[in-house]
Amino acid sequence: MFKLIGAIVGFLFFGFFGTLLGLFAGSVIDRMRALGSGAMNPMKNTIRQAIFLETLFVSMGKLAKADGQVSQSEIEHVEQFMQKLGMIAEHRQQAIALFRRGADPAFDIEPTLERFMAVCGQTRNLKEVLLAYLIVMALADGHLHPDEEALLTGIAGHLGFGPAAFRQMVEMVLNQSHFAGGQANTASALDDAYKALGVTKDSSDAEIKRAYRKLMSQYHPDKLMGQGVPEDMIAMATEQAKEIQLAHDLIKKSRAV
Repeated sequence: MFKLIGAIVGFLFFGFFGTLLGLFAGSVIDRMRALGSGAMNPMKNTIRQAIFLETLFVSMGKLAKADGQVSQSEIEHVEQFMQKLGMIAEHRQQAIALFRRGADPAFDIEPTLERFMAVCGQTRNLKEVLLAYLIVMALADGHLHPDEEALLTGIAGHLGFGPAAFRQMVEMVLNQSHFAGGQANTASALDDAYKALGVTKDSSDAEIKRAYRKLMSQYHPDKLMGQGVPEDMIAMATEQAKEIQLAHDLIKKSRAV
């Protein structure tokens, strides 16, 4: 019964992609009812996942079009993103449709953000991860265009991040990406490492450890999945965690000298 209900609800709210998510969640609920267990609510988690993906891809489209045209590097970034998610052909088409909807100049993103906040607003990790992925998208062509920055600032505001918090996240995401290929023992790399953790050279060891643990908790796979981040995206969060780990290791090494 719940399998059918999930499919209908998923289709009405999120189209084909939502239908698959609804079928999955409904089947899990049916199995749980058969076992007499009510310990979890997979339908709620699945709806969060669908809302998260919808918001992510329409926002990516909106960002790509913010400076007037969708660049080839931005298209390639989205394609690589979908490949990392391991999307099958049907899911890719759904994601592309969401991206194109967001790229339509007439598209109003506010209702999407309001829906995201209504469903996911109580989970800070989801908001932080969503904003981090959008910042990565905006930086895909090598710089942050003023129109992209203005749009991101507005999205951050909807998610509950003020201008100062948003600027810090941009600095952190940008500098975390510098460790994607491994760590370097240079003065500039050390500066990047501090910025990647959102701290400074004047921060105490305790402050640095606290910032590091907070970031690692933010990208912890179990916590993200429990809050509604799609399972396919956990690998990307793990990559982010590795970059944070490298930055922290470099700071520790420099302070041990």
